[in-house]
Amino acid sequence: METLFDGLIFDLDGTLWDSVDAVCASWNRTLERLAPEFAGRITRPGMERCMGMLTPDILRRMLPELEAERLPALLDCVLREENDYVARHGGVLYPGVPETLAVLSARYPLFIVSNCQDGYIEAFFQAHGLGGYFADYEDPGRTGKPKADNIRLVMERRGLRHPLYIGDTQGDLDAASKAGVPFLHAAYGFGQAPSGIPAVRSFAALPAAVEALSPP
Repeated sequence: METLFDGLIFDLDGTLWDSVDAVCASWNRTLERLAPEFAGRITRPGMERCMGMLTPDILRRMLPELEAERLPALLDCVLREENDYVARHGGVLYPGVPETLAVLSARYPLFIVSNCQDGYIEAFFQAHGLGGYFADYEDPGRTGKPKADNIRLVMERRGLRHPLYIGDTQGDLDAASKAGVPFLHAAYGFGQAPSGIPAVRSFAALPAAVEALSPP
């Protein structure tokens, strides 16, 4: 069946993989060195509640007592340590991700737009060797722009008129709506979406779900 979508744009965390444990480990390592009074404060439950947020906002939420003047230097080290740790240790791919990406990439060009720092998507590629499946990617760490604008940037660069955005959180849905593209909810991830939103319960279900949808 020939699809009407001309590209699939993925969120990363909660959609392609679960990197929470690796991120928590890297953040706690940085805190042990630079802010030992906060060592061990970064936990999986706390990080899961922040998924989809920008990193500076996550750090402020996890460490509300942190003095504002210490934030920039600590944030810079947290991000560098996180990218390095994730690139070396990876995360947990959702079941069927490599095989399903192979199927999808034969039918559509694939992209990533995530609310992450510069270098994080590259760390994902390095850790799991999946970069060859994706034609382009974007994030606010490179552009300084919100997710909706980054979706539009990828669309403009690649000449996409009718892409589909796939993500797991309400923020992903909001960004897709602002960018004017339809949304498919990765309901196996970290977030929720309103009832009535098209959804998949596993990554392996994506090919059939995408074929069953059509652009508005």
